[in-house]
Amino acid sequence: MDNSQELFPVIDEAGNVIGSISRGEAHDGRKILHPVVHLHLFNSRGELYLQRRPDWKDIQPGKWDTACGGHVDYGERIEQALLREVREELGICGYTPTPLGHYIFESAREREMVYAYQTVYDGAVSPSESELDGGRFWTAEEIRQNMGKGVFTPNFESEYQRFFGCKSSS
Repeated sequence: MDNSQELFPVIDEAGNVIGSISRGEAHDGRKILHPVVHLHLFNSRGELYLQRRPDWKDIQPGKWDTACGGHVDYGERIEQALLREVREELGICGYTPTPLGHYIFESAREREMVYAYQTVYDGAVSPSESELDGGRFWTAEEIRQNMGKGVFTPNFESEYQRFFGCKSSS
């Protein structure tokens, strides 16, 4: 289970740290802006690795999501958070992340500044058994066919469309 007392930075819309907040407060519906990192992990065949969120997660349980996504800890730099999260969730290092950009994502429960990256990686992926419910590589066609059908998290669908131009099949 996620630690509801874990501390995250509170940021303004320019990304400046202006305070701190617990995980529980970040997800309680007050929509206090906090930073997260995402990594889109492609293999050299152009397939995209997605993780399945465990059923116990407090946000979007059981849905397929970006290969790696995680909160930035209070006092941590964005790049440090990305390296830590990818190592913890996927068991990989020795890759070169390329920034895609950042944007604000808002749901009914939270408001996040998402710092998105991509990389091409053909090594072994070892999803964390304590943080994820597995994962696999998806073709662009498989992703397109499942968009808008409740298979993926809304954040993944929005981000995939934003950076990779995929439209849903419905």
